Amino acid sequence: MAFPAPRFPDHPLPLAALDLANLPDADVAALAQQGREPAYRELIKRYERPVFSLVYRMVRDRELAEDLTQETFVKVLNNIDRYQPEFKLSSWLFKIANNVAIDHLRRRQLDTVSIDGSPHASTAEAIESSRFDIADQQESALDEMASRELGGSIEKAIASLRPEYRACIMLRHVEDRSYEEIAATLDLPLGTVKTYIHRARHELREALAHLRE
Repeated sequence: MAFPAPRFPDHPLPLAALDLANLPDADVAALAQQGREPAYRELIKRYERPVFSLVYRMVRDRELAEDLTQETFVKVLNNIDRYQPEFKLSSWLFKIANNVAIDHLRRRQLDTVSIDGSPHASTAEAIESSRFDIADQQESALDEMASRELGGSIEKAIASLRPEYRACIMLRHVEDRSYEEIAATLDLPLGTVKTYIHRARHELREALAHLRE
């Protein structure tokens, strides 16, 4: 995925003596805030894949997810001075990525999304991480077909959720984030996150009621 070359002011202190790969996120972010291009590149290297996976889970389109991931990191570059080190860098990045994805969903009213999240995840892993009560897959062709049909039903059910509910469900059941982390990522009160997840689960149970047998 190609990112536009960021323009940073010249800095008199070189980074050659620093091993950026072994620095904590907060230190790398601090260097990026100083205008150090290698530090910003390091942030992209660390979080390009996780951000892409999060966006992909929301929009279920690889090319679109790549574009929105690029847009996310452009926003990160433009707003790096606003990052506060007392917060987790990953939560701050995911908040920007989530907002970019939700803004797109609201504009385009996109109605397709997959529970499998990342294109690198298998159907079995995705279904297990979703925590729905689904029997273990067997190796027979019949069970494989049933699994695909079930996965499609889950996709449609999640696609029917409003973007805010969808984001909470993805972060909770695919990313396995705590309620507190979801609240920080989505910039929502903790009580609101719990309410959204409760309502989303209720809507999903109703949408998948015909599959319970």
